[in-house]
Amino acid sequence: MEIKVLGPGCPNCRMLEEIVKKAIIELGIDAKVEKVTNIIEIMKYTMSTPGLVINGKLKHSGKPLPSLEKVKELIQQENIKG
Repeated sequence: MEIKVLGPGCPNCRMLEEIVKKAIIELGIDAKVEKVTNIIEIMKYTMSTPGLVINGKLKHSGKPLPSLEKVKELIQQENIKG
């Protein structure tokens, strides 16, 4: 599973990255987490940051940040499909 956290490095972007990492640990899923800060790459998915992309699909963008439980749910949904 590939997960991308999109954002220029703002506090919310860093917070989302931490939430994603915690969700992966709690779920026991093998996933690669990539932090995407290049604005051109971010714009391929969304104009609102922070963004969360799981297996190439935009799952969240902008504020408010999703909760840990919501991120776990999004990861599980994609893990079942994938």
